Amino acid sequence: MFVLHHGDVRTALAAAVAAFSSHNSTPPFGGGGGRREWQPAAFLRPVAARAGPSQRPLSVSIAAPPSVKDGEKPEICTADELHYAPVPGTEWRLALWRYRPPPEAPKRNHPLMLLSGVGTNAIGFDLSPGASFARHMSSQGFDTWIVEVRDYVDKINPNDAMLVKERLIGSSGPMPDSEIANVNDKTTDTITWNEPKLVTELTATFMRLADRFSGYLNEGQLRDISAKLFDQISKLLEDTRLSERYNEIAENISALLETRQNSTVAGQIKDLSQRLVNVIEEGQRSVSPQLFDLQERLSATIEDFQKQLDLIITYDWDFDNYLEEDVPAAMEYIRLQTQSKDGKLLAIGHSMGGILLYAMLSKCAHEKIKSKLAGVVTLASSIDYTTSKSSLKLLLPLADPAQALNVPVVPLGVLLAAAYPLSSRPPYVLSWLNDQISAQDMMHPELFAKLVLNNFCTVPAKVILQLTTAFRDGGLRNRTGTFFYKDHLCKCDVPILALAGDVDLICPPEAVYETVKLIPKEMIIYKVFGKPDGPHYAHYDLVGGRMAIKEVYPCILQFLSRHDDLPTPDSD
Repeated sequence: MFVLHHGDVRTALAAAVAAFSSHNSTPPFGGGGGRREWQPAAFLRPVAARAGPSQRPLSVSIAAPPSVKDGEKPEICTADELHYAPVPGTEWRLALWRYRPPPEAPKRNHPLMLLSGVGTNAIGFDLSPGASFARHMSSQGFDTWIVEVRDYVDKINPNDAMLVKERLIGSSGPMPDSEIANVNDKTTDTITWNEPKLVTELTATFMRLADRFSGYLNEGQLRDISAKLFDQISKLLEDTRLSERYNEIAENISALLETRQNSTVAGQIKDLSQRLVNVIEEGQRSVSPQLFDLQERLSATIEDFQKQLDLIITYDWDFDNYLEEDVPAAMEYIRLQTQSKDGKLLAIGHSMGGILLYAMLSKCAHEKIKSKLAGVVTLASSIDYTTSKSSLKLLLPLADPAQALNVPVVPLGVLLAAAYPLSSRPPYVLSWLNDQISAQDMMHPELFAKLVLNNFCTVPAKVILQLTTAFRDGGLRNRTGTFFYKDHLCKCDVPILALAGDVDLICPPEAVYETVKLIPKEMIIYKVFGKPDGPHYAHYDLVGGRMAIKEVYPCILQFLSRHDDLPTPDSD
């Protein structure tokens, strides 16, 4: 079986960065020539800007009606209707793609909700008229809704994307000699420092770090994050032979960041920032030749660090936000729109979408409340990966929250789009990426290209950090680590169909079974698709593989039809 190594990922990301310079010049969707790109912002926009005065707004607000019908919705949306569901207590509105059943279709009692995987959008469920999971389900009579959770915002700023890629690849290194100006011919000149500006910038950075992350990171992790900034600064000054005072001041600032904020702490941080700038200036003047652009480089380092903090703040949500806010809001909206007689929905989740459904059923069982789900289908999903060889183990280096500073978001869509030419054209140096998505010959090349280039979005580090707990003993847990979602599936009272693909590298059958075995036998049906001689099913093939319509869809429809019946008055 194919094994993925960290070196392969490093090579892939490096190649993606190399390709990004030309990819980044592609015009946005709908403009000019070249490849047309999907812009997620057309489908989900916050009602209000998120930020403080120094932060770029997440996106521009729009006054979209709750429902946008055909002719008014964006071209990329192939659904019959596009709805926007507000998330109570937040500024978010979720995009819901609705597919109405044709008049001749069988009459059904429950609407069908579709949830997609992490960092993906609705396109994966509706690639083309002939390969549309959503359209097929609606043709069988189900009022079908694809839910886009809050991932799908404006594209990450290209400059920020490059910053994230550099962090992912570890490409930062010593400053090229060409950037260090030799000023021997100006020995009588004195480089003037703008101390107030540098002190203000440093103080603002440290205070923001202390204020924003005191509840997000524990003390040791907060110290690690601040140490990264000091390390970045010290690298600029490797040749200046700074005294131990620099390290002493840096240590004092780190300690203060872990202290509860008050006016005294703020004053101390400002004083230490002044002393830090003084030490750096002294070191700058003590060497010959002087580093002519050191002040600009130091200021740029601080600005770069601030951008990383901004990305973390902008993408400030995790798996539990999806579970506790987005999915309930979407379900309530769908119930109100469809008016099902018993108020229940049928639901299908692919990858993280299925994980959300498992987690929801576990919480409902623990709290002894009804989930309002008539039946659930999970595709390539598990909440316990501890015994599997899933390629998602590559995310484990991010399991330390301090890594959120280096990788605040993963621009999955940009990375895959940049890497795609290297996986689909000779010499196919990244062809192994294709196997992560689809088995050989299971998707038409044009549909596979559309999936890779249009279906993936930016993933917040906090989502990834929480999902990596699925690889630890006890499986996936809530953000505080106090609730293990697998612990209460033994009390599940909703029928579940769990499907796996035989060559799925992301969620192998053994991972799916780790969750299946927890559910009461009378409530679960488990099936692995794929045969020794083919066809084989990888992670996405259960949804969009060429054989899915003949092999997978009928299995799903049989299950949904069985559990679409309305309960008798005394059975619920």
